Amino acid sequence: MTTDHQTLALVLFSLFIAVTLAITTWCSRRRQGSAEEFYAGGRLFSPMENGFAIAGDYMSAASFLGISGLIALYGYDGMLYSVGFLVAWLVVLFLVAELVRNVGRFTLADVVAARMRERPVRIASGTSSVTVSILYLVAQMVGAGSLVALLLGGTGEAAQTGTVVGVGALMVIYVTLGGMRATTWIQIVKAVLLMGGALALTVLVLLRFHGDFNQLLLSAADRSGHGSDFLGPGLRYGGDWTARFDFISLGLALVLGTAGLPHILSRFYTVPTARAARRSVIWSIGLIGSFYLMTIVLGFGAAAIIGPDAVRESNAAGNTAVPLLAGALGGGADSTGGTVLFAIVAAIAFATILAVVAGITLASSASVAHDLYASFRRPGARQRSEVQVARLAAAGIGAVAIGLGLVARDLNVAFLVGLAFAVAASANLPVLLYSLFWRGFTTRGAVWSVYGGLVPAVALVVLSPVVSGGPDALFPGMDFQVFPLQNPGLVSIPLGFLAGWLGTVTSRETPDAAKHAETEVRSLTGAGAV
Repeated sequence: MTTDHQTLALVLFSLFIAVTLAITTWCSRRRQGSAEEFYAGGRLFSPMENGFAIAGDYMSAASFLGISGLIALYGYDGMLYSVGFLVAWLVVLFLVAELVRNVGRFTLADVVAARMRERPVRIASGTSSVTVSILYLVAQMVGAGSLVALLLGGTGEAAQTGTVVGVGALMVIYVTLGGMRATTWIQIVKAVLLMGGALALTVLVLLRFHGDFNQLLLSAADRSGHGSDFLGPGLRYGGDWTARFDFISLGLALVLGTAGLPHILSRFYTVPTARAARRSVIWSIGLIGSFYLMTIVLGFGAAAIIGPDAVRESNAAGNTAVPLLAGALGGGADSTGGTVLFAIVAAIAFATILAVVAGITLASSASVAHDLYASFRRPGARQRSEVQVARLAAAGIGAVAIGLGLVARDLNVAFLVGLAFAVAASANLPVLLYSLFWRGFTTRGAVWSVYGGLVPAVALVVLSPVVSGGPDALFPGMDFQVFPLQNPGLVSIPLGFLAGWLGTVTSRETPDAAKHAETEVRSLTGAGAV
């Protein structure tokens, strides 16, 4: 990249950071001592505000950088991420949004513990939520490193390391000082910027091909080197049965994982009523659906205008396809228009990463303090101490995410998010659905359901081609691969449901009919909801 690219993008980066720090400072002046204020922003956001914040939380670096890059490299098969991320919201809308808002207070464990013995359930759910959050955070860190490495004209480890550490430090500041209120407003600002940037690029791509989407697809296929195969299934997930099962596994993880993501579930607690939560989801579906349609245009646009070879040369995983496309649409890397458009898109991508990591860090620190710490603290401890623990937990989680982000720097961000979705769908979704809809569900079933999905999901990832056994693995020089699929969802998600059922039918505990009735009435009507 030229010096002009670097200077302008860094100025825009700095401007966004200054704005977000100003928002954080403004929010920190409000009283953040109560758990309700710190975790849920006082439950004072409107459905539209929360809808934009949910969209801002969900449209991550994986969406903007990773999906477009995968489409640019693999065509049709890359679209699975766009479709899966969008369809997942139907599960959220119809199965969990309103019910979770009515039953819970701040975290997923609140929903499960409403009719179970609290301590074992909170420990299990808290552990699972922190694991999912850290996996999701790693993807954002990798995206930030790739973006700044491109901006500075190379893939130098020093630049990537500095960026990952800087993003980690900022997310800790956002969460510890501003809590949910600052995080929400940062996500709203980011959602507006991201939608505006994606819309502008989409219009420019379509104008380049005179509004003819068919011509765009044909040009992408010609430039790809794969011909018509680029527009059909099988380029990435075709061929042998292992690849086909990987395709099914990824699809299951994407569609079912959203309903188990801790930072998405926590957003339903920031509105005053269940009706507002449902309306928030409707707002977010409109924004998210529009965005994912645009990522398809951007991905094929990058393939047609930049070419997969140039994208792969810049970043092997395709994470830099959109910034490269922006430079080309503006008139080329050496033109003023290309410099400006590249810098704007790079800044928007950076804003995307900062906003998402803030939301994830807040949700995971809430799980540590509200679920794990609360299960071990002395009776009668002040509520304020829980918020202080959440702030300390944010720093610890940030440090872990930084370390893992540096290790996984060469993986595609959308792929990394797919792993987080698989763990969420395996460990969190079964226990959530069983708690809401199964009258006979017991505490043992809840604990077995969480660990029965979490442990296999993490173990299968460790034993998969992602970690060892190939040139693209985390540790290419080692080979302890046993599991053939890259995404564990096809195996670990059914195991989570099976473990929950098995734990319940083998339990001697008698389900509390009164508590179930109370929870059912509260979930459906909102009577007694916080």
